Amino acid sequence: MLPATLKPLALALLAALPLLAQAQLSGNIGLTSNYKGRGQDQDTAKTRAVKPALQGGLDYAFGTTGFYLGNWNSTVHWLPGNAIETDLYGGYKFKAGEVDLDAGLMTYIYPGNSLGNTTEAYGAASFGPVSVKYSHTLSRDYFNYAGPGLKGRNTGYLNLALAQEVAPRITLKAALGFTRFGGVINSPDYVDYSLGGSYDLGSGLALGAALVGANKKAFYGSVNQSRVIVSLSKAL
Repeated sequence: MLPATLKPLALALLAALPLLAQAQLSGNIGLTSNYKGRGQDQDTAKTRAVKPALQGGLDYAFGTTGFYLGNWNSTVHWLPGNAIETDLYGGYKFKAGEVDLDAGLMTYIYPGNSLGNTTEAYGAASFGPVSVKYSHTLSRDYFNYAGPGLKGRNTGYLNLALAQEVAPRITLKAALGFTRFGGVINSPDYVDYSLGGSYDLGSGLALGAALVGANKKAFYGSVNQSRVIVSLSKAL
């Protein structure tokens, strides 16, 4: 039986099945020197700066309907018995004048240890190079924050991002995020940040580098340092 928090996503998947014939499939694969989620290390087994993670996903866009489904995956190491993060998401994109809007659901799944499973609803808007996205926790717990059974429903995450081409093939990227804890999580809210850029190598290849961190080591203590992260990705 599906958990209650997964039922809305399952219903969305079923409703979208008749549109599969119109689907436009795209994918991506990448390697990063360190995977940080909302400023926090997703590999707590090592204290060194380089903690490589293999990542990749697939996206379906259903013609011109605006509906989409997707999956993204990464190697991780912060839950006992688990080594994979699998994200499932679906939503609807549309325009309001010159503004691009996006609304949907995302579920983070940790197959080896379900304590980390988290479901969020999100809404996003972008105008030119600037985008803003808000994610709101619907599941009982928020990434097993501070231990099992500590309810984190209604935790919110706000992210403001900029991606601007500043020279041929070179894009400047910056982001600022804010986590506000909900439920009974007794921990200070915090800010995370990313500043860097990417270089288009051609043929779908891109090389990226960014300084990523947070003003509080919120999740796992001393392993969370600000890091310069280098990544190589390929659009498929």
